[in-house]
Amino acid sequence: MRVLIAEQDHPLYAQLLRAAAPDLEVLTSGDSAELSRLAADCPVWLGQPDLLATLLRQGHQPQWLQSTWAGITPLLAEGLPRNYRLTRAVGIFGQVMAEFVLTYMLGHEREVLARLVSQVERKWDNRLGQSLAGRKVLVVGTGDIGQSVAEFLLPFGVELYGIASSAREQAPFIEVAALDQLGRLVGEVDYVVNLLPNTPDTHDLYDAALFKQFKPTALFINVGRGVAVVDADLVEALKEGHLAGAVIDVCRQEPLPQRHPFWTAWGLLLTGHSSAPTSPAKMVALFVQNLRAYQAKQALRGEVDFARGY
Repeated sequence: MRVLIAEQDHPLYAQLLRAAAPDLEVLTSGDSAELSRLAADCPVWLGQPDLLATLLRQGHQPQWLQSTWAGITPLLAEGLPRNYRLTRAVGIFGQVMAEFVLTYMLGHEREVLARLVSQVERKWDNRLGQSLAGRKVLVVGTGDIGQSVAEFLLPFGVELYGIASSAREQAPFIEVAALDQLGRLVGEVDYVVNLLPNTPDTHDLYDAALFKQFKPTALFINVGRGVAVVDADLVEALKEGHLAGAVIDVCRQEPLPQRHPFWTAWGLLLTGHSSAPTSPAKMVALFVQNLRAYQAKQALRGEVDFARGY
């Protein structure tokens, strides 16, 4: 079987895939014209959605496409075909995302940034740090990654709450409520971690009205999608003290424009979409697992429902 790799780090992916599945004919290139030529005769594609979307626009038609990203927004653009099977990366981001979230939660409790300021000002800062034990955390989006984040946080003694498309029982969460309960829960927790995908239902959720319901001591961490946040409303909410701070990993426009208010917003830390990089080794292992299932006409992990957008 022929497999096309369209990925920025395509030599490494090709090396790993050839080692893991010697029976495959692996085709790839760093040249866009050559990649397009190869795509014409490849039924299976592996790669990053922005590059794959370009191939779809050129009229090439895969049978199955495996994204190396958790998000597949470029492939859902208007005018692109949807007459193929699409799977997104699942089961490989949980730990690295949990490590990112935990880093900034602990940093918030220990006031790391404030201590750096004190050091620059040559002030002896002997304030006592706080603990995560007993803190309430709301994970907004309790799917594959949200579940993993919750499981990693549990040993720190936090109380876990979740938001999903519909209410359900889901360990280790005390409660998983529907999206219409977001306003109620943000006012009860110390941390709000947004992991929602980019769908029409998740745009502009975090607006002025919602931020006013946050606890003044709460930290907002957005590692989902930038479109979920009304940027100006977040800046104003931080200024007015409706929440204590925000860690923003994803933005509506990336890289962030030089004049964007996030650069100078009080209490806001930008992390440049770095929260959960794809591990090529883990990604190739997932792809091979899915490939064998595809060949056996079995269910694929992470298969996308185009109607839902994830």
